[in-house]
Amino acid sequence: MGDAISHAVLPGVALSFILGINFFIGAIVFGLLASTIITYIKGNSIIKSDTAIGITFSSFLALGVILIGVANSSTDLFHILFGNILAVQDIDMWISIGVAIIVLLAIAIFYRPLLLTSFDPILAKAMGVKVNFYHYLLMVLLTLVSVTAMQSVGTILIVAMLITPAATAYLYANSLKTMIFLSSGLGAFASVLGLFIGYTFNIAAGSSIVLTSAILFLISFFLAPKQGGLRTSNLVKK
Repeated sequence: MGDAISHAVLPGVALSFILGINFFIGAIVFGLLASTIITYIKGNSIIKSDTAIGITFSSFLALGVILIGVANSSTDLFHILFGNILAVQDIDMWISIGVAIIVLLAIAIFYRPLLLTSFDPILAKAMGVKVNFYHYLLMVLLTLVSVTAMQSVGTILIVAMLITPAATAYLYANSLKTMIFLSSGLGAFASVLGLFIGYTFNIAAGSSIVLTSAILFLISFFLAPKQGGLRTSNLVKK
């Protein structure tokens, strides 16, 4: 879902660029629209979620490419696609802080129902939990995070920052709460280190951040005590 939303915001960004408004507005609208369409198709037809995601993702991406052509300018849109963290302004920083506070508060308040509906929606429904409400809430939070990450790594690489720090944290954590805090810390560390590397060697900061996060995952894969690759290979040999 994160991959679909991160690419689905592209037409919103392009349209905002054409209209001369803040891209955050268009990205939020199209991100929420994509998540709503995916959820509606999955809940009201025999189509599975991965099929709904594929259809919506490709359609929105195609629309974004068309709108980029209509915009007839690639400078700012290139930064949206691949990120330009060095161009982050004060307003972008405050928006990111605001979104972070909103997401953290939502997770803290609705932690248990979000946990239950994410891992076992059937049980949650049997217990009277409003599954659809929390599913849409999760999609809204995911959209907000994806949009705010665009300025740093771009729409193309957002999914990497959604998945890689969490996957790295999973190799160490024994609970979801620990995994949430650890993945946040790993993401922040990869961002700072990747930005330093990108600035030092004059390479794209967004790509540098993503590669730094990937390297942290590879190191953890081989060294993590819980599910590391070396531990697994030793068990296989035994």
